[in-house]
Amino acid sequence: MRLPLLCGGFAAAFVAGVLVTKIVPHAEAQSAPPAMAPQIINVLTMTDEEIGPLIGSTDLRSRPLVVTEFGTVGVQSGNVARHFHAEAHEIQLILDGAGSFWLGDREVQVRAGDLIIIPKGTAHAGSRATTGRFRALAIKLPPQRAGDTVPVP
Repeated sequence: MRLPLLCGGFAAAFVAGVLVTKIVPHAEAQSAPPAMAPQIINVLTMTDEEIGPLIGSTDLRSRPLVVTEFGTVGVQSGNVARHFHAEAHEIQLILDGAGSFWLGDREVQVRAGDLIIIPKGTAHAGSRATTGRFRALAIKLPPQRAGDTVPVP
């Protein structure tokens, strides 16, 4: 008599567990990227205040524009110290400003219209803007996870 009750209790607990997982949202679902919506964003007319506050003790402002599980697109204004991303590739389209930019082990000159391809593990940074303020459209593939900015001396 106890064996059928015990088996029935396990079966009921299993069914209850399955039902709860269908009803209660998973924790990772809360951090999932929002659905994309059709829109037009003019990044050339955005002010630094619209891009966002300075990040930490840097001269960089950043605003995500598109976030998916495959990649992100954001606009950045300013400069950061040399660093690399161990897990994310980065592509930057310089929208405004001109000057020197660290790419790997060399300092190169960039200006509006330049597309910079930065494979993961490649040191990079804006260095000195000679005209204007660097502003770039930054694409990260896959999305950069928290903590994936490694400083380079």
